[in-house]
Amino acid sequence: MERQKPIPVIWDDTYLDIGFRSDLIIENKVIVEIKSVEKLSNAHLKQLLTYIKITDLKLGLLINFNEALIKNGIKRVVYGL
Repeated sequence: MERQKPIPVIWDDTYLDIGFRSDLIIENKVIVEIKSVEKLSNAHLKQLLTYIKITDLKLGLLINFNEALIKNGIKRVVYGL
């Protein structure tokens, strides 16, 4: 498991050493984005989907800790399976 792993981004001819920092990457298979917000929005889902695409991973979890039951705050995002 890696925490706050810097992920480089290449856009056209521009290279950014740290395009973003992933909250967690587990066994180079799952990227986890952690939030603590009133309600998850489409922007949060799009953010995770972008992270999945940039890292060439297929699976992501969006976890909102601001829920009475944690199971209600977990969203699974799949890309390219």
